Amino acid sequence: MRTVRLLKLALFLGVAGFAGMLLYGYARNHPEDMPWTALDLTQPVGALTGRKLTRLRGDAEQCRALLSRAGVRFQALPPKGSGECSYDHAVRFGPGGSLNLAYRLADLATSCPVAAALALWDWHVVQPAALEHFGQRVAAVDHFGSYSCRRIYGRAEGAWSEHSTANAVDIAGFRLEDGTRVSVLSDWDGEGAKAAFLRQVRSGACDLFATVLSPDYNEAHRDHLHLDQADRGATGWRGCR
Repeated sequence: MRTVRLLKLALFLGVAGFAGMLLYGYARNHPEDMPWTALDLTQPVGALTGRKLTRLRGDAEQCRALLSRAGVRFQALPPKGSGECSYDHAVRFGPGGSLNLAYRLADLATSCPVAAALALWDWHVVQPAALEHFGQRVAAVDHFGSYSCRRIYGRAEGAWSEHSTANAVDIAGFRLEDGTRVSVLSDWDGEGAKAAFLRQVRSGACDLFATVLSPDYNEAHRDHLHLDQADRGATGWRGCR
């Protein structure tokens, strides 16, 4: 009986050791998927990248350092507003640097975690999708802004919108290098390249933002993609519609 128990123990230890070696090998090759690996904007998007981006909301200095190391040019903005309608650590993208996209209007200011996610969205989602569907890159993004002192859906009561702290941005469409426009309002429905592109960039955004709302969600989002970094805790729900 003792021999059988020893054999079982040896088998268990062998299997555990083998599993540990597999995990170690995977972790070395895919650090972006590991919860203990620090976020690095120059690395591929991993399974936990979105949650790591959201946690940057509590560390503005680290967020700005990550943008700088990734070659993103930006301007740190002074605090604005007060109470529920305010931001302390917003940034505005600057010309040049590692970003491929321009934003129209050019004065877009967002929280730093939103900016970091937008940079990764540009590199890993938007541009690959544009090359796949159109054979050319996206030159500019049309948006409806970020900071807006209001509650959700502009109601008089209820929870404050993530826009009230510049922690959200509404994307209206895209402009390709040849001037072609892709509009969420006009091109979301259908079977063509524009609709496929919009749905692909929406789905890719779900790996980077805490909340992604599209025309599939409701009528209020018929003309834009709402992207935000709402902090719902380490294991909180993430919205993708």
